[in-house]
Amino acid sequence: MIVDVRIYQIVPRKMGEYLKLFEEYGLPVQRRHLGDPLGYFVTEHGQLHQVVHLWGFDSLADLERKRAARNADPAWDDYMARTEGLVVSQENKLTRPTAWSGIK
Repeated sequence: MIVDVRIYQIVPRKMGEYLKLFEEYGLPVQRRHLGDPLGYFVTEHGQLHQVVHLWGFDSLADLERKRAARNADPAWDDYMARTEGLVVSQENKLTRPTAWSGIK
């Protein structure tokens, strides 16, 4: 398994708007093509205004196939248009869980 760890920096004072739009428009598309996230979080301490989410994939090929399907879905374009200007930056890491990780 590989875990795609994504960190989005959201415009200050726009977190509520971003989360509402993601839940209503982005999450259904993600679930349809990627399945449920392993985790979806907002920061409480440290660097604020961040969304951190983790998505699990069987392999890099699985990730690429699922992302391509999601990106081809017109509902994804709609979600991206609705959230335009709300994300300041994005960080992405592909990781592998250790043998003793709670995520296998």
